[in-house]
Amino acid sequence: MKKFTNVRLKGQKELVSILTEDGIITGIAKEIPQECETVDLEGKLVVPPYVDPHLHLDYVFTAELGEQNDSGTLFEGIQRWSESKGNMTVEQMKERIYKGIRKEMLHGVQAIRTHIDVTDPTFTGLKAALEVREEVKDILDLQIVAFPQEGMYAYKGGAELVEEGLKMGADCVGAIPHFELAREFGEKSIHKTVELALKYDKLIDVHCDETDDTQSRFLELLNALVLMEGIGTRTTASHTCSFGSADNSYAFRMMKLFKKSGINFISCPTENIYLEGRQDTYPKRRGLTRVKELNDNGINVCFAQDSMSDPWYPLGNGNMMMILDHGIHIAQMMSPEEITNALDLVTTNGAVTMNLMDRYGIAEGKPANFIVLNAKTEFEAVCERAGIVASVRRGEFLFRKEPEKVTGAIDLLK
Repeated sequence: MKKFTNVRLKGQKELVSILTEDGIITGIAKEIPQECETVDLEGKLVVPPYVDPHLHLDYVFTAELGEQNDSGTLFEGIQRWSESKGNMTVEQMKERIYKGIRKEMLHGVQAIRTHIDVTDPTFTGLKAALEVREEVKDILDLQIVAFPQEGMYAYKGGAELVEEGLKMGADCVGAIPHFELAREFGEKSIHKTVELALKYDKLIDVHCDETDDTQSRFLELLNALVLMEGIGTRTTASHTCSFGSADNSYAFRMMKLFKKSGINFISCPTENIYLEGRQDTYPKRRGLTRVKELNDNGINVCFAQDSMSDPWYPLGNGNMMMILDHGIHIAQMMSPEEITNALDLVTTNGAVTMNLMDRYGIAEGKPANFIVLNAKTEFEAVCERAGIVASVRRGEFLFRKEPEKVTGAIDLLK
Protein backbone atom coordinates (compact mmCIF):
# COMPACT_ATOMS: atom_id res chain seq x y z
CA MET A 1 0.00 0.00 0.00
CA LYS A 2 1.27 3.48 -0.88
CA LYS A 3 -0.12 6.99 -0.53
CA PHE A 4 0.77 9.95 -2.75
CA THR A 5 0.03 13.24 -0.99
CA ASN A 6 -0.19 16.90 -2.07
CA VAL A 7 -1.41 15.88 -5.51
CA ARG A 8 -2.88 18.50 -7.83
CA LEU A 9 -5.29 16.98 -10.36
CA LYS A 10 -6.50 18.57 -13.59
CA GLY A 11 -9.30 21.06 -13.03
CA GLN A 12 -9.06 20.94 -9.22
CA LYS A 13 -7.82 23.73 -6.98
CA GLU A 14 -7.54 21.72 -3.77
CA LEU A 15 -4.74 19.25 -3.25
CA VAL A 16 -5.68 15.61 -2.72
CA SER A 17 -4.08 12.30 -1.82
CA ILE A 18 -4.09 9.13 -3.92
CA LEU A 19 -4.08 5.78 -2.15
CA THR A 20 -2.86 2.72 -4.06
CA GLU A 21 -2.85 -0.97 -3.24
CA ASP A 22 -1.50 -3.79 -5.40
CA GLY A 23 -1.00 -1.30 -8.23
CA ILE A 24 -4.63 -0.08 -8.20
CA ILE A 25 -6.01 3.30 -7.10
CA THR A 26 -8.20 2.56 -4.07
CA GLY A 27 -8.91 6.10 -2.90
CA ILE A 28 -8.73 9.76 -3.92
CA ALA A 29 -9.58 12.30 -1.24
CA LYS A 30 -8.43 15.50 0.42
CA GLU A 31 -7.42 13.56 3.50
CA ILE A 32 -6.62 9.83 3.65
CA PRO A 33 -5.64 8.88 7.23
CA GLN A 34 -4.38 5.45 6.21
CA GLU A 35 -0.95 4.71 7.68
CA CYS A 36 1.39 3.46 4.92
CA GLU A 37 4.36 4.47 2.81
CA THR A 38 3.85 8.10 1.82
CA VAL A 39 5.25 10.09 -1.11
CA ASP A 40 4.87 13.88 -1.11
CA LEU A 41 4.33 15.24 -4.64
CA GLU A 42 4.61 18.84 -3.39
CA GLY A 43 1.54 20.24 -5.10
CA LYS A 44 2.68 19.41 -8.62
CA LEU A 45 0.24 18.64 -11.41
CA VAL A 46 -0.52 14.93 -11.81
CA VAL A 47 -2.08 13.72 -15.07
CA PRO A 48 -2.60 10.36 -16.76
CA PRO A 49 0.48 9.18 -18.69
CA TYR A 50 1.25 10.61 -22.11
CA VAL A 51 0.05 8.52 -25.02
CA ASP A 52 1.78 8.41 -28.40
CA PRO A 53 -0.83 6.79 -30.66
CA HIS A 54 1.16 6.95 -33.90
CA LEU A 55 4.86 6.08 -34.07
CA HIS A 56 6.99 4.06 -36.51
CA LEU A 57 9.32 2.21 -34.16
CA ASP A 58 10.81 0.06 -36.92
CA TYR A 59 12.04 3.24 -38.65
CA VAL A 60 13.50 5.14 -35.68
CA PHE A 61 17.04 6.46 -36.13
CA THR A 62 17.39 5.02 -39.65
CA ALA A 63 18.33 8.52 -40.83
CA GLU A 64 21.61 7.77 -39.06
CA LEU A 65 22.14 5.00 -41.62
CA GLY A 66 22.35 7.57 -44.43
CA GLU A 67 18.73 7.36 -45.58
CA GLN A 68 18.50 11.03 -46.50
CA ASN A 69 15.32 12.44 -48.03
CA ASP A 70 16.53 15.22 -50.33
CA SER A 71 13.10 16.39 -51.47
CA GLY A 72 11.57 16.29 -48.00
CA THR A 73 8.46 14.55 -49.35
CA LEU A 74 6.45 11.61 -48.07
CA PHE A 75 6.97 9.67 -51.28
CA GLU A 76 10.77 9.96 -51.36
CA GLY A 77 10.81 8.88 -47.71
CA ILE A 78 8.97 5.69 -48.69
CA GLN A 79 11.46 5.07 -51.50
CA ARG A 80 14.48 5.56 -49.21
CA TRP A 81 13.02 3.14 -46.66
CA SER A 82 12.23 0.58 -49.35
CA GLU A 83 15.87 0.58 -50.43
CA SER A 84 17.24 -0.12 -46.95
CA LYS A 85 14.74 -2.19 -44.96
CA GLY A 86 15.91 -5.56 -46.25
CA ASN A 87 19.36 -5.09 -44.70
CA MET A 88 18.28 -5.30 -41.04
CA THR A 89 18.11 -8.23 -38.63
CA VAL A 90 15.52 -8.76 -35.91
CA GLU A 91 18.10 -8.00 -33.22
CA GLN A 92 19.18 -4.76 -34.93
CA MET A 93 15.54 -3.77 -35.21
CA LYS A 94 14.89 -4.56 -31.55
CA GLU A 95 17.86 -2.47 -30.47
CA ARG A 96 16.48 0.61 -32.23
CA ILE A 97 12.92 -0.06 -31.06
CA TYR A 98 14.10 -0.17 -27.46
CA LYS A 99 16.05 3.06 -27.95
CA GLY A 100 12.90 4.76 -29.26
CA ILE A 101 10.72 3.41 -26.46
CA ARG A 102 13.19 4.54 -23.79
CA LYS A 103 13.25 8.07 -25.20
CA GLU A 104 9.46 8.27 -25.16
CA MET A 105 9.08 6.77 -21.69
CA LEU A 106 11.61 9.21 -20.20
CA HIS A 107 9.27 11.94 -21.44
CA GLY A 108 6.29 10.38 -19.64
CA VAL A 109 4.79 8.14 -22.33
CA GLN A 110 3.26 4.86 -21.10
CA ALA A 111 1.23 3.88 -24.19
CA ILE A 112 2.41 3.67 -27.80
CA ARG A 113 0.72 2.51 -30.98
CA THR A 114 3.37 1.65 -33.53
CA HIS A 115 2.93 1.08 -37.25
CA ILE A 116 5.20 -1.75 -38.36
CA ASP A 117 5.87 -2.24 -42.08
CA VAL A 118 4.70 -5.68 -43.21
CA THR A 119 5.50 -5.22 -46.90
CA ASP A 120 8.47 -7.41 -46.13
CA PRO A 121 8.10 -11.17 -46.66
CA THR A 122 10.58 -11.84 -43.84
CA PHE A 123 8.49 -9.83 -41.33
CA THR A 124 11.69 -8.61 -39.67
CA GLY A 125 10.09 -5.52 -38.12
CA LEU A 126 6.96 -7.32 -36.99
CA LYS A 127 8.89 -10.16 -35.37
CA ALA A 128 11.01 -7.63 -33.49
CA ALA A 129 8.01 -5.57 -32.38
CA LEU A 130 6.07 -8.63 -31.20
CA GLU A 131 9.02 -9.73 -29.07
CA VAL A 132 9.40 -6.24 -27.60
CA ARG A 133 5.65 -5.98 -26.87
CA GLU A 134 5.87 -9.09 -24.71
CA GLU A 135 9.06 -7.96 -23.01
CA VAL A 136 7.74 -4.50 -22.01
CA LYS A 137 4.13 -5.42 -21.21
CA ASP A 138 4.51 -4.64 -17.49
CA ILE A 139 5.71 -1.07 -18.05
CA LEU A 140 4.18 -0.03 -21.37
CA ASP A 141 0.99 -0.54 -23.38
CA LEU A 142 2.31 -1.26 -26.87
CA GLN A 143 -0.11 -1.75 -29.77
CA ILE A 144 1.12 -2.91 -33.17
CA VAL A 145 -0.40 -2.01 -36.54
CA ALA A 146 0.17 -4.37 -39.48
CA PHE A 147 1.04 -1.56 -41.87
CA PRO A 148 1.68 -2.01 -45.62
CA GLN A 149 4.07 0.92 -46.11
CA GLU A 150 4.41 0.23 -49.85
CA GLY A 151 0.71 -0.45 -50.33
CA MET A 152 -1.64 -3.41 -50.11
CA TYR A 153 -1.79 -3.60 -53.90
CA ALA A 154 1.09 -1.39 -55.11
CA TYR A 155 3.31 -3.98 -53.38
CA LYS A 156 2.70 -7.44 -54.82
CA GLY A 157 0.99 -9.60 -52.21
CA GLY A 158 0.70 -6.69 -49.76
CA ALA A 159 -2.86 -7.51 -48.69
CA GLU A 160 -1.85 -11.09 -47.91
CA LEU A 161 1.11 -9.85 -45.86
CA VAL A 162 -1.18 -7.60 -43.82
CA GLU A 163 -3.46 -10.55 -43.11
CA GLU A 164 -0.51 -12.72 -42.11
CA GLY A 165 0.66 -9.93 -39.79
CA LEU A 166 -2.71 -10.02 -38.05
CA LYS A 167 -2.44 -13.79 -37.66
CA MET A 168 1.01 -13.34 -36.13
CA GLY A 169 -0.46 -11.06 -33.46
CA ALA A 170 -0.70 -7.45 -34.67
CA ASP A 171 -3.45 -5.49 -32.90
CA CYS A 172 -4.59 -3.24 -35.73
CA VAL A 173 -5.14 -3.30 -39.49
CA GLY A 174 -3.29 -0.58 -41.39
CA ALA A 175 -3.47 0.77 -44.93
CA ILE A 176 -2.09 3.60 -47.07
CA PRO A 177 -4.72 4.18 -49.80
CA HIS A 178 -3.23 7.41 -51.21
CA PHE A 179 -0.04 5.49 -52.09
CA GLU A 180 -1.81 2.87 -54.19
CA LEU A 181 -1.30 3.09 -57.96
CA ALA A 182 -4.84 4.28 -58.74
CA ARG A 183 -7.87 5.49 -56.81
CA GLU A 184 -9.62 2.19 -57.50
CA PHE A 185 -6.89 0.30 -55.65
CA GLY A 186 -6.92 2.81 -52.79
CA GLU A 187 -10.63 2.21 -52.37
CA LYS A 188 -10.06 -1.54 -52.60
CA SER A 189 -7.53 -1.28 -49.77
CA ILE A 190 -10.06 0.49 -47.55
CA HIS A 191 -12.64 -2.24 -48.20
CA LYS A 192 -9.99 -4.87 -47.43
CA THR A 193 -9.00 -3.12 -44.20
CA VAL A 194 -12.55 -3.18 -42.87
CA GLU A 195 -13.01 -6.77 -44.03
CA LEU A 196 -9.88 -7.89 -42.16
CA ALA A 197 -10.80 -5.96 -39.02
CA LEU A 198 -14.15 -7.70 -38.88
CA LYS A 199 -12.69 -11.11 -39.70
CA TYR A 200 -10.02 -11.00 -36.99
CA ASP A 201 -11.71 -8.63 -34.51
CA LYS A 202 -8.94 -6.03 -34.79
CA LEU A 203 -8.73 -2.26 -34.45
CA ILE A 204 -8.22 -0.11 -37.57
CA ASP A 205 -5.65 2.64 -38.10
CA VAL A 206 -5.27 3.92 -41.66
CA HIS A 207 -2.69 6.36 -43.01
CA CYS A 208 -5.47 8.28 -44.69
CA ASP A 209 -5.09 11.06 -47.28
CA GLU A 210 -1.62 12.11 -46.16
CA THR A 211 -1.38 14.36 -49.18
CA ASP A 212 -2.15 17.91 -50.29
CA ASP A 213 -4.44 16.56 -53.02
CA THR A 214 -7.87 17.99 -52.17
CA GLN A 215 -9.51 15.22 -54.21
CA SER A 216 -8.06 12.46 -52.03
CA ARG A 217 -11.25 11.25 -50.37
CA PHE A 218 -10.40 7.89 -48.81
CA LEU A 219 -11.42 9.25 -45.41
CA GLU A 220 -14.99 9.56 -46.66
CA LEU A 221 -15.07 5.90 -47.72
CA LEU A 222 -13.41 4.65 -44.53
CA ASN A 223 -15.88 6.57 -42.37
CA ALA A 224 -18.86 5.31 -44.37
CA LEU A 225 -17.83 1.66 -44.10
CA VAL A 226 -17.10 1.72 -40.35
CA LEU A 227 -20.29 3.69 -39.73
CA MET A 228 -22.33 1.03 -41.50
CA GLU A 229 -20.51 -1.75 -39.61
CA GLY A 230 -20.81 0.01 -36.26
CA ILE A 231 -17.05 -0.04 -35.58
CA GLY A 232 -16.27 3.67 -35.78
CA THR A 233 -14.96 3.91 -32.22
CA ARG A 234 -12.50 1.10 -33.04
CA THR A 235 -11.26 2.99 -36.10
CA THR A 236 -8.64 5.70 -36.51
CA ALA A 237 -7.89 7.95 -39.45
CA SER A 238 -4.28 9.11 -39.15
CA HIS A 239 -2.96 12.28 -40.80
CA THR A 240 -5.96 13.18 -43.07
CA CYS A 241 -3.93 16.15 -44.33
CA SER A 242 -6.04 16.66 -47.45
CA PHE A 243 -9.10 17.22 -45.27
CA GLY A 244 -7.36 20.37 -44.06
CA SER A 245 -7.42 21.65 -47.65
CA ALA A 246 -10.90 20.41 -48.54
CA ASP A 247 -13.82 22.60 -49.55
CA ASN A 248 -15.62 23.99 -46.50
CA SER A 249 -19.05 22.83 -47.65
CA TYR A 250 -17.73 19.27 -48.00
CA ALA A 251 -15.94 19.46 -44.64
CA PHE A 252 -19.07 20.70 -42.87
CA ARG A 253 -21.06 17.74 -44.19
CA MET A 254 -18.35 15.25 -43.23
CA MET A 255 -18.09 16.55 -39.67
CA LYS A 256 -21.65 15.37 -39.03
CA LEU A 257 -20.82 11.92 -40.39
CA PHE A 258 -17.64 11.67 -38.31
CA LYS A 259 -19.64 12.54 -35.21
CA LYS A 260 -22.18 9.87 -36.11
CA SER A 261 -19.60 7.11 -36.63
CA GLY A 262 -17.41 7.95 -33.61
CA ILE A 263 -14.22 7.64 -35.69
CA ASN A 264 -10.95 8.85 -34.10
CA PHE A 265 -8.39 11.18 -35.66
CA ILE A 266 -4.63 11.43 -35.16
CA SER A 267 -2.66 14.47 -36.27
CA CYS A 268 1.15 14.47 -36.40
CA PRO A 269 1.84 18.22 -36.31
CA THR A 270 5.64 18.37 -36.51
CA GLU A 271 5.98 15.79 -39.25
CA ASN A 272 3.10 16.92 -41.42
CA ILE A 273 3.99 20.61 -41.36
CA TYR A 274 7.45 19.48 -42.50
CA LEU A 275 6.34 17.07 -45.25
CA GLU A 276 3.25 18.73 -46.68
CA GLY A 277 2.97 21.82 -48.86
CA ARG A 278 6.19 20.97 -50.67
CA GLN A 279 4.66 21.85 -54.03
CA ASP A 280 3.08 25.07 -52.72
CA THR A 281 4.73 28.42 -53.25
CA TYR A 282 2.83 30.97 -51.16
CA PRO A 283 0.52 30.85 -49.36
CA LYS A 284 1.83 27.51 -48.05
CA ARG A 285 -0.53 25.05 -46.43
CA ARG A 286 0.14 23.91 -42.87
CA GLY A 287 -0.34 20.26 -43.73
CA LEU A 288 -2.57 19.47 -40.76
CA THR A 289 -6.09 18.17 -40.71
CA ARG A 290 -8.82 20.36 -39.18
CA VAL A 291 -7.78 19.67 -35.60
CA LYS A 292 -9.56 22.66 -34.07
CA GLU A 293 -12.81 22.06 -35.94
CA LEU A 294 -12.81 18.34 -35.11
CA ASN A 295 -12.23 19.14 -31.45
CA ASP A 296 -14.91 21.85 -31.43
CA ASN A 297 -17.40 19.37 -32.90
CA GLY A 298 -16.77 16.81 -30.17
CA ILE A 299 -14.90 14.42 -32.47
CA ASN A 300 -11.99 12.66 -30.78
CA VAL A 301 -8.64 13.97 -32.06
CA CYS A 302 -5.15 13.61 -30.62
CA PHE A 303 -1.52 14.40 -31.43
CA ALA A 304 1.37 12.01 -32.08
CA GLN A 305 5.14 12.06 -32.67
CA ASP A 306 5.11 9.84 -35.83
CA SER A 307 8.88 9.70 -36.46
CA MET A 308 12.27 9.96 -34.83
CA SER A 309 15.15 10.68 -37.18
CA ASP A 310 14.06 8.56 -40.14
CA PRO A 311 13.72 9.06 -43.93
CA TRP A 312 10.57 11.13 -43.39
CA TYR A 313 11.60 13.39 -40.53
CA PRO A 314 15.14 14.22 -39.34
CA LEU A 315 14.26 15.21 -35.77
CA GLY A 316 11.87 13.91 -33.09
CA ASN A 317 12.74 12.77 -29.57
CA GLY A 318 9.46 11.44 -28.15
CA ASN A 319 8.72 14.56 -26.10
CA MET A 320 4.93 14.83 -26.33
CA MET A 321 4.96 18.26 -24.70
CA MET A 322 6.96 19.49 -27.69
CA ILE A 323 4.44 17.88 -30.05
CA LEU A 324 1.61 19.52 -28.12
CA ASP A 325 3.33 22.91 -28.24
CA HIS A 326 3.71 22.76 -32.02
CA GLY A 327 0.22 21.36 -32.50
CA ILE A 328 -1.74 24.01 -30.63
CA HIS A 329 0.23 26.76 -32.38
CA ILE A 330 -0.29 25.35 -35.87
CA ALA A 331 -3.96 24.57 -35.20
CA GLN A 332 -4.48 27.98 -33.52
CA MET A 333 -5.93 26.42 -30.37
CA MET A 334 -4.94 28.81 -27.58
CA SER A 335 -8.05 30.27 -26.05
CA PRO A 336 -8.00 30.04 -22.23
CA GLU A 337 -10.30 27.00 -22.36
CA GLU A 338 -8.25 25.33 -25.10
CA ILE A 339 -5.01 25.82 -23.17
CA THR A 340 -6.60 24.41 -20.01
CA ASN A 341 -7.69 21.29 -21.91
CA ALA A 342 -4.67 21.03 -24.22
CA LEU A 343 -3.08 18.17 -22.30
CA ASP A 344 -6.03 15.98 -23.32
CA LEU A 345 -4.59 16.00 -26.86
CA VAL A 346 -1.58 13.98 -25.69
CA THR A 347 -3.19 12.02 -22.86
CA THR A 348 -6.87 11.02 -22.66
CA ASN A 349 -7.75 11.55 -26.32
CA GLY A 350 -4.94 9.24 -27.34
CA ALA A 351 -6.11 6.62 -24.85
CA VAL A 352 -9.61 6.83 -26.32
CA THR A 353 -8.09 6.32 -29.78
CA MET A 354 -6.21 3.24 -28.59
CA ASN A 355 -9.33 1.87 -26.83
CA LEU A 356 -7.52 1.87 -23.47
CA MET A 357 -10.08 3.68 -21.32
CA ASP A 358 -11.03 0.58 -19.35
CA ARG A 359 -7.62 0.83 -17.67
CA TYR A 360 -6.60 4.45 -18.19
CA GLY A 361 -7.18 7.55 -16.10
CA ILE A 362 -6.85 8.70 -12.52
CA ALA A 363 -9.87 7.18 -10.82
CA GLU A 364 -10.65 4.60 -8.17
CA GLY A 365 -10.43 1.09 -9.53
CA LYS A 366 -8.01 2.04 -12.33
CA PRO A 367 -4.32 1.06 -12.40
CA ALA A 368 -2.18 3.60 -10.54
CA ASN A 369 -0.51 4.92 -13.69
CA PHE A 370 0.26 8.64 -13.89
CA ILE A 371 2.95 11.24 -14.48
CA VAL A 372 4.01 14.22 -12.40
CA LEU A 373 4.69 17.47 -14.25
CA ASN A 374 6.98 20.24 -13.05
CA ALA A 375 4.06 22.67 -12.87
CA LYS A 376 1.21 23.62 -10.54
CA THR A 377 -1.51 24.27 -13.15
CA GLU A 378 -2.50 23.20 -16.64
CA PHE A 379 -1.73 26.68 -17.97
CA GLU A 380 1.73 26.69 -16.41
CA ALA A 381 2.43 23.20 -17.77
CA VAL A 382 1.57 24.22 -21.34
CA CYS A 383 3.12 27.70 -21.18
CA GLU A 384 6.39 26.48 -19.67
CA ARG A 385 6.49 23.23 -21.71
CA ALA A 386 6.82 21.56 -18.34
CA GLY A 387 9.13 18.62 -17.98
CA ILE A 388 8.42 15.32 -16.24
CA VAL A 389 9.29 15.00 -12.55
CA ALA A 390 8.21 11.37 -12.25
CA SER A 391 6.43 8.55 -14.03
CA VAL A 392 4.45 6.04 -11.95
CA ARG A 393 3.26 2.63 -13.15
CA ARG A 394 1.00 0.51 -10.95
CA GLY A 395 1.95 2.60 -7.96
CA GLU A 396 5.72 2.26 -8.43
CA PHE A 397 8.14 4.78 -9.89
CA LEU A 398 9.41 4.02 -13.38
CA PHE A 399 11.73 6.96 -12.79
CA ARG A 400 12.10 10.23 -10.89
CA LYS A 401 13.93 13.36 -12.00
CA GLU A 402 15.31 16.28 -10.06
CA PRO A 403 13.75 19.55 -11.29
CA GLU A 404 16.23 22.07 -12.63
CA LYS A 405 17.84 24.22 -9.94
CA VAL A 406 19.20 27.69 -10.70
CA THR A 407 21.70 29.51 -8.50
CA GLY A 408 23.65 32.71 -8.90
CA ALA A 409 23.13 36.46 -9.10
CA ILE A 410 19.82 35.99 -10.91
CA ASP A 411 18.35 34.90 -7.56
CA LEU A 412 18.08 38.64 -6.78
CA LEU A 413 15.18 38.78 -9.28
CA LYS A 414 12.94 36.50 -7.24
